[in-house]
Amino acid sequence: MIQELSYVGFASPRFEEWRTYGPDLLGAMLKSDGPDGAIRLAVDDINYRIAIHPAEENEFRYAGWGLANETDLHAYVGQLSDRGVVVRWAEEELCKEREVAELAWFQDPWGLRHELSWGKTATPNSFQPGRVMRGGFVTRDQGLGHVVFQVPSLMEANRFYADILGFRLSDRIITDYFNVRFYHINGRHHSLALSELPGHVGFNHLMLEYENMDDLGRAIDLLKRNDTEIMQTLGRHTNDLMTSIYITSPSGLQVELGHGGLVVDDLSWVARTYNKASYWGHRYSETAQSRPAGIINPIN
Repeated sequence: MIQELSYVGFASPRFEEWRTYGPDLLGAMLKSDGPDGAIRLAVDDINYRIAIHPAEENEFRYAGWGLANETDLHAYVGQLSDRGVVVRWAEEELCKEREVAELAWFQDPWGLRHELSWGKTATPNSFQPGRVMRGGFVTRDQGLGHVVFQVPSLMEANRFYADILGFRLSDRIITDYFNVRFYHINGRHHSLALSELPGHVGFNHLMLEYENMDDLGRAIDLLKRNDTEIMQTLGRHTNDLMTSIYITSPSGLQVELGHGGLVVDDLSWVARTYNKASYWGHRYSETAQSRPAGIINPIN
């Protein structure tokens, strides 16, 4: 089974701006560029977990999901194939680019690309924050963070991601304005969320979690200096208890920066339905009301 969100990849005409946005604001560590010139960022001792490739338009490229070892990867690929998912094994060149031992990939029903791998390269004691920080990022057995996809049908998406891929429901939030389901694969409350947007598909946001609240506060203080706008103000979510803020990025996607997320235990966890997203805060800014919240495209 999948055990973590291992890495993510995007593409953008403004990819070069992540060379400063990543370290100076987020606190990530700038690593060597990818073979195509992609900006690559580390948030822990894994050599890199975020890549922004050069392109003419903003794009979500791939989500990389990590499995424990080669036995688990091959067994999982076999299970997906038996359930009708077309899975392709990557050539050695792509494995080297992603810095993994083996890699297989597939697309969801709307064309979003997912990569499965094991053995992502790490260098012990190598992570150095890109700016002054009191701590680091919450990763380790919780993986990179979480991703949120916009999907045209939540019912169909749940059949694919839960019933076929094996993501486990944490809970859901249903309001007059949105319908979102949250899924976990480890102790992190959710590594994946699916939000329904009929007629559209795309990427909403990437969440990174700080170990220390002060590092979240410092990021907020640095927004103006880094010409970055707030999409949703500081607030605390009802379901995962994360205190967070949503901000713009140079490349269309939102970034949620948070602290204090809930850790779930499958032995005792019971999924709930919430009718509001936050206890307080998370107010939409004028910027959020005037621009798309993510890299979203209509389905042809």
